[in-house]
Amino acid sequence: MLRLTLRQLRILEAVAHHGSFSRASKDVHLTQPAVSMQIKQLEQSLGISLFEHVGKRIHLTEAGQETLETSRAIGRELDNLEHSLADLRGLKGGTLKVSVASTASYFAARLMALFRQVHPDIRIRLNVVNRATLLDHLANNSIDLALMGHPPDGLNLTAQPFMENPLVVIAAPSHPLAGIRDIPLTRLADEPLVGREPGSGTRSAVEKVFAEHGLTLKVAMEMNKNEAIKQAVEAGLGLGVVSLHIVQSELVSGELCVLDVQGFPLMRQWYLVQREGKRPAPAARAFSDFVLTEAKRAARLDGVQ
Repeated sequence: MLRLTLRQLRILEAVAHHGSFSRASKDVHLTQPAVSMQIKQLEQSLGISLFEHVGKRIHLTEAGQETLETSRAIGRELDNLEHSLADLRGLKGGTLKVSVASTASYFAARLMALFRQVHPDIRIRLNVVNRATLLDHLANNSIDLALMGHPPDGLNLTAQPFMENPLVVIAAPSHPLAGIRDIPLTRLADEPLVGREPGSGTRSAVEKVFAEHGLTLKVAMEMNKNEAIKQAVEAGLGLGVVSLHIVQSELVSGELCVLDVQGFPLMRQWYLVQREGKRPAPAARAFSDFVLTEAKRAARLDGVQ
């Protein structure tokens, strides 16, 4: 019979996440020797090594990966139990943990404000992160829900579209293409582009469109922050392709303009995402229902061609 504790599994997850006993020790509020001892006891109980050293980092063995997946499944079931008991007790309020793609943050704050008006007793923990970190939060089951572009397949996630996400080409008002109608996509290929980093949802969508037309995307500068892209475009360093949600104030003030390019706006979707099989807490269910019905009210858009 296996003899292990939930604390040992929590420590296993922390070590696997950080790839280091010392960094994991800070996460679980233990000393490094105490973390090492707990992992050693867990390995003795299971009768097999869970980690191996590769260079300066430690990595999960095959047995360690199996144990980690089981640990996460146990965590999900305990969450489900907690939520079921909360339903039976008629618990009010609760805590809602949401991670939001950085591009969605421009309407997420208004969305949260509207939600709080309806549910003032719910405590909200909001993380604004890039796509890779957001997917990591979902994989680690550390959040209830995520607001993001289309998630990749094969990650055991459920995704519900709740609102359109138009991608538009932006330029400084002084740019030679500003005010020209029906600009061919080939003309855009001749212009330097200030773009997001490889792997971002926006970058992938633009690369796909260019490839479908046999064109090569010319990225003059890569930036991982939308604010930096807007500032670079405003300064005349190139064109940008961004979500229309993030440039509303700049369009109103005249600091930026949307170019009339063939094939744009690219109509994508925002998705409400959670782990498959995860039983949502009452607070998460209330937020899901709210997003699906009220998100468009929180994201007023102007400037679509």
